[in-house]
Amino acid sequence: MLGMGAMMTRGVRGIHTSAASFQLYDGILDTIGRTPIVRVNNVAPKHVTMYAKCEFFNPCSSVKDRLAFAIVDHAEKTGALKPGQPIVEATSGNTGIALAMVCAQKGYPLYITMAESFSIERRRVMRSLGAKVILTPASERGTGMVKKAQELAEKNGWFLARQFESEANAAFHAQTTGPEILSDFAGKNLDYFVLGYGTGGTFTGAGRVIKEARPSVHIALAEPSNAALISSGVSQERSGDNSPAVTHPAWSPHPIQGWTPDFIPHVAQEGLDKNVVDQVLTVTGDESVAMARRLMAEEGIFTGISGGGSFAAACKVADTAPPGSTVLVMLPDTAERYLSTPLYQDIPEYMTEEEIQVSASTPNYQMS
Repeated sequence: MLGMGAMMTRGVRGIHTSAASFQLYDGILDTIGRTPIVRVNNVAPKHVTMYAKCEFFNPCSSVKDRLAFAIVDHAEKTGALKPGQPIVEATSGNTGIALAMVCAQKGYPLYITMAESFSIERRRVMRSLGAKVILTPASERGTGMVKKAQELAEKNGWFLARQFESEANAAFHAQTTGPEILSDFAGKNLDYFVLGYGTGGTFTGAGRVIKEARPSVHIALAEPSNAALISSGVSQERSGDNSPAVTHPAWSPHPIQGWTPDFIPHVAQEGLDKNVVDQVLTVTGDESVAMARRLMAEEGIFTGISGGGSFAAACKVADTAPPGSTVLVMLPDTAERYLSTPLYQDIPEYMTEEEIQVSASTPNYQMS
């Protein structure tokens, strides 16, 4: 039997060369980041090499753990957030879950506003972490939950996290996500970096750092085909604080939760204005669901619909990539955030006919 040392010398961790995790931590927040990059072997097109940065290795299982810590830490250091002051934020779920983790650790009351259309399990996870979840009508879309958070902050004197406008968002990705990628690919080929966007913090922050260090890396940004806000070329109307004034005219409902709210976030616009992105492309909800299922069933990579969308987009990018190219894809979160969504609608709860036949093949312990 191989010992740990022998396993490590055999290269079990492969491309992931970030700091080893065999250490003690002072708290759960110290485990944010340093997520592994893993090769995708069975689903990737054969003429390229594809890797995935698995953000579901963060403590609350999404890339938004980085954002939540960054916003609270920055607000504490600048004095914008007072000890014990309640925090309020609008979120589709992952940011709220991440903020709930941070607030539980640091002792801040948290209030989340969320459109009722997002998955029920996200509400339950936030509440289990101590947050209060205020639902807003689905008809009011993302802008409705943002404006509700603003109302609550103004009325009660709460700290508004403002994930879609906060300078701490992209800055933290520039300090962590981007350098992690550069470190893991040091001395190795990297030709394409493909990801979707929610706030835009990852591509604006990490993308900028990657571009500065390795200008030849082609950065491709994906968005839903029926909510192609950036692809439309239509500017986002904004209020004086850079929050969205209205729903973007190109938006329509889509199943890729966490991607593309009904407006172009200010953080994302900053990245676009700085020409961080080389290409914008679209994927459908069906393509995203199908790819997430393939990654689970064929790779054992347990990512959600947004991860499926990102990987589906990466495969489209790979279609025109020269043979031998290396493609890196961001996988934002875990498939467990989507149990009540179309990702699982065809997954049976009870035994299938094949499973019943297997059960019947031996005489005992059968369901009646």
